[in-house]
Amino acid sequence: MKIFLAGASGAIGQPLIRQLNEHGHEVIGTTRSQAKAAELRDLGARPVILDALDRAAVIAAVAQAKPDAIIHQLTALSNIDFRHFEKSFAPTNRLRTQGTDNLLAAARGAGVKRVLTQSYAGHPYARTGGPVKTEDDPLDPAPAAQMRSTIDAIKYLERAVLNFGGIVLRYGGFYGPGTGLARDGEQLEMIRTRRFPLVGEGRAVWSLVHVDDAAAATVAALERARPAAIYNIVDDEPARVGEVISYLAEVVGAKPPRHIPLWLARLLGEHMVVLMDEVRGASNAKARRELGWEPVHGSWRDGFRELALAEPAAPARGVAAPVRRRQQTR
Repeated sequence: MKIFLAGASGAIGQPLIRQLNEHGHEVIGTTRSQAKAAELRDLGARPVILDALDRAAVIAAVAQAKPDAIIHQLTALSNIDFRHFEKSFAPTNRLRTQGTDNLLAAARGAGVKRVLTQSYAGHPYARTGGPVKTEDDPLDPAPAAQMRSTIDAIKYLERAVLNFGGIVLRYGGFYGPGTGLARDGEQLEMIRTRRFPLVGEGRAVWSLVHVDDAAAATVAALERARPAAIYNIVDDEPARVGEVISYLAEVVGAKPPRHIPLWLARLLGEHMVVLMDEVRGASNAKARRELGWEPVHGSWRDGFRELALAEPAAPARGVAAPVRRRQQTR
C-alpha cells in the first residue's frame, strides 16, 4: 500500500517508516522541517513539507499523493513541562482536533478509506474500578483542571476517526530511541539526577510500550484491523509508577527517587496527583487477539535493561555513572 504518514518525524516515525518499508509499503511522510525532510528521505520515505493545520495544504498534499491509507501520528510533545500541563499540550491538542479534521477532509476528498490515528492510553481512562482498563471502559468524565482540554481533545479525535470508520491506537507511554526515556533522553536524565520525584506512594498504574513495538502494532493494525475499532497498544505488564521509576533508577545506577507528599503535590496542581497516584493502566489483550501482535519487549523491565546496556550519556556532576548490567531473559 501507499501510506500517507502525517507526523513522520515524531518519536514513532523512524521505526514506523522502517517497518512499513519492510512490509513492502511505500511511505510519503510529512514534516514541517526541511532538515527533517532529509532524514525522512534517508529512512526510505518520500518527504512532504507540510503544516498540518493548513487545511488547503493538507487536502492538496493528500490529493497529490493518492495514498491507500493515512496514518495520523501528529503531535508536538517536545519540552513538556508537567507543572504547566495544559499549556504544554495545547499545540498537540490543536493537532488532535483541527489537524484531525484536516486529514479526514483530505481522506474524503481523495477517496481514502483506511485511516489510523494515534491516541493515548496513559492517563485518559476513568480513575475508578480496577487498575487495568480495556478499550470498552469509559474515559475520565471529570479530569483534573489542567488535563481537561487534553482529554477533551483525545475524545474529539477518537470520535471523529471512529465516525469515519477509522482505527484508533491508544499507545502507552513511549520509551526507547527518540523518546524522553532513551539513553540521552531528558526524562532519563531527570531520573539519573533525582529530579523525577514520586508523588505519595506512586500508586498510579502506568502502561508503557517500546517505540519499536508500537510501530509493529501500527503496521499490524494497518494490515489487519477491522474498521471503527480501538486498540490499546501497550506492553504486557502494567505497573505502579513507584515500581517503574524505582526500577529504572536502579538499572541506570541512580539513587532511589525522592518522594513528595500528596498535599505538597496538590499545591503544584491536582493533575500531578492524578498522574502519579490515580491513573489506570491498560490491557493489550484485544490487540494481541485481533491483530496477531505480540510486543518484543513484553515488559518495560526488558526495555529498561536495554537502556542500562546502551552507551550512557556523561553523568551529571555528583551523580554515579550508570551501571552496566548483563541482559537477562524472561
